[in-house]
Amino acid sequence: MSPLILLLMMLKVYIYKNCDTCRKAKKYLNAKEVECELIPIREKPPSVNELRVMLDNYKGDMRRLFNTSGRDYRDLNLKDKLSKMKEIEALELLSKNGNLVKRPFAINGKDGAVGFSESVWGDLFL
Repeated sequence: MSPLILLLMMLKVYIYKNCDTCRKAKKYLNAKEVECELIPIREKPPSVNELRVMLDNYKGDMRRLFNTSGRDYRDLNLKDKLSKMKEIEALELLSKNGNLVKRPFAINGKDGAVGFSESVWGDLFL
């Protein structure tokens, strides 16, 4: 496989440094010696294309991509607004505000997961 293809398929993990779940995920990946690119989610949120791939993984359930317990989610009143938003509106909002994205957000080509579960991550990334 060419180095370019390997680079395109490398696991990307969007994390927030103060997130306990993100620290658990990072520790898990280190213990399993999984190479990945760690990306600060607040400074560089996932792209619309990456979010669309993740949405496909969750069978179109947009709510699964949102950090519903976060202050930004509450401040923007997304609990009431999300069901009325067009898909592209929601994806663009997520791509511009990493605080809104459920974390950790891990994507590897067409596979991905939000949140952290050893069993899910083991099936997808090991």
